[in-house]
Amino acid sequence: MRVLGIDCGTQFTGYGVVESDAAGHLRALDCGAIRLRKQDPMPLRLHTIFSELSTLIARHTPDVTAIEEVFHAANSRTALLLGQVRGVALLAAAMQKVEIAEYAPLAIKSAVTGYGMADKEQVRFMVMRLLNLTVPPEPLDASDALAIAICHSHHAQTAAAQRR
Repeated sequence: MRVLGIDCGTQFTGYGVVESDAAGHLRALDCGAIRLRKQDPMPLRLHTIFSELSTLIARHTPDVTAIEEVFHAANSRTALLLGQVRGVALLAAAMQKVEIAEYAPLAIKSAVTGYGMADKEQVRFMVMRLLNLTVPPEPLDASDALAIAICHSHHAQTAAAQRR
């Protein structure tokens, strides 16, 4: 199974592609971040996100796109902007008929670190361990996106085992 994890943001939208085999071994195929210019108007940033994610989906042909659910934001404006980014990410996956899964931040951190309140550095450390990476994913948004993909892989493996 191939999973594209997306960590939505208005300045950096992280992405990570993780593949898992039947034995549950995980392998990172790609990761990074779509870097957005704060001075660009929001419609241009949204277009960039949609275009870049569409290209990534076409290149990697994921079975599933996993995205972090909206949680609380510092203020309502931030929440609205983040919602717009999530909407564009969901649309990019839906237009290419890729299944979508959404996970709460607590579930993602728990799946990767075993602790739902882990900080970004702890998440990055465990992502490196789980994927046998020698170089830390940069920026932190990329490791968060890989964590989202790992979370879905774990959930899918558990669901498959329960069906047997």
